[in-house]
Amino acid sequence: MADIVISEFMDEAALADVPERYSVVYDPELVDQPERLMDAAEDARALIVRNRTQVRGALLEAMGRLECVGRLGVGLDNIDVAACAARAIEVFAATGANDVSVAEYVMTAALMLRRKAYGAKAQVAAGEWPRQALIGREVSGAVMGLVGLGAIARQVAVRAGAFGMKVIAYDPHVGADDAVWRTVGRRSLGELVAEADVLSLHVPLCKQTRHLIGATEVAGMKPGAVLINAARGGVVCEAAVVAAMRAGRLGGLALDVFEDEPLAAEAGGRFAGLDNVILTPHIAGVTEEANRRISFATIASVVNRLEENDD
Repeated sequence: MADIVISEFMDEAALADVPERYSVVYDPELVDQPERLMDAAEDARALIVRNRTQVRGALLEAMGRLECVGRLGVGLDNIDVAACAARAIEVFAATGANDVSVAEYVMTAALMLRRKAYGAKAQVAAGEWPRQALIGREVSGAVMGLVGLGAIARQVAVRAGAFGMKVIAYDPHVGADDAVWRTVGRRSLGELVAEADVLSLHVPLCKQTRHLIGATEVAGMKPGAVLINAARGGVVCEAAVVAAMRAGRLGGLALDVFEDEPLAAEAGGRFAGLDNVILTPHIAGVTEEANRRISFATIASVVNRLEENDD
């Protein structure tokens, strides 16, 4: 049996940093094969996952030798952190490794949704020339509203400011004396959604944030505002934002995350026929550069812990 089991994809070059004395099973298909995963991980000392492997319940209970969990990313909602803590199993997130990737995704989505023209390839190639229908809006002078003001949101704030946007944010966990408020306007959630031309979400998924953006919040948004969620799917009520898009209240929507992932065809059908919508498969934080940083950082954390325990 292996000391380290890796159930989802990573930059394989990072595996070279694992000392020879530790055996490794790296199989990205394990996440979709729970019985094989259970067998492979039963005697593992370390488990490395992304966001789809559910480190809880029967799997966690079966791993009697588990010493640590490495998360190839930052969100921990797929890991029973409390159960791990009760067994002194340390959980390592690759904090900061994909901040830039997500921030660039958000800004790209904001530019595309405000401008509206980038989905016209088929029309133009077919000989149509829909210039009037595709006259969009600039981001310069518009208001970027950030729900949550952690590390990724602060990267977005810097980039939005460079584009000439006014940046405001809601985050009750950031004190009023934090220096960030010198350049970012502090708002309540209600004030934020009412003022933002672009609303971008940057909060973890927990009991307090589930459906934080629901029908009430969407109704309070500016007509024509765009919504971007590259945080966690459950933070947004998908039914509410789809209804707002169909009613013409929202001007654009970008979802990189969904309430249920992978998004099934039946659930995805609710987006059929909607214009100015970007749907991506939880990829905002995964670029070649970020994948490399995340992979090497996670391997380093896990190996360090095993070596500490072996001393």
